[in-house]
Amino acid sequence: MAKLTLHEQVKKGTVAVKALRLKRLKNGLPFMINVKGMEEKCCYLEYPDGNIHRVKRSSKGNDFDIIEILDQTQAMALKSRFQLD
Repeated sequence: MAKLTLHEQVKKGTVAVKALRLKRLKNGLPFMINVKGMEEKCCYLEYPDGNIHRVKRSSKGNDFDIIEILDQTQAMALKSRFQLD
């Protein structure tokens, strides 16, 4: 089997993540968007209705506390930044 180049590996990984995102959203589940450099235990959750929340893992560790609900412009900018639109 031929070795994949780094570029090919990244492309393959990106395709897999985008497919997983669509599958989760289609099934009514949120999709977690992790951003390098974000505050510890924080991430974004994208919901099937298009809403995106910035959240932090709760102190109990089994849920998330909402820090911010992104407005439509912010949500579109985030999706565009990660080519999720």
